[in-house]
Amino acid sequence: MDMDLQSFVREVQNKYEKKLIEREMEVIAYWKEQLDRLAVMKPEGVASLQTHIRKLSEMMANRITTLKKK
Repeated sequence: MDMDLQSFVREVQNKYEKKLIEREMEVIAYWKEQLDRLAVMKPEGVASLQTHIRKLSEMMANRITTLKKK
């Protein structure tokens, strides 16, 4: 019985870790896409690029705030 419990706990841990890794990959892929969009832009100057970077930073900050509320 003890082996069954250990096996079950190991299985649940493995599933949890796999799901956590999948979720992290999704999050990183989303923000990578946002940065890739920024990288291909042809801003008209440093000020324009800074504006776009600030917007991306604000999006990230808003997401963090939303997650903290949950």
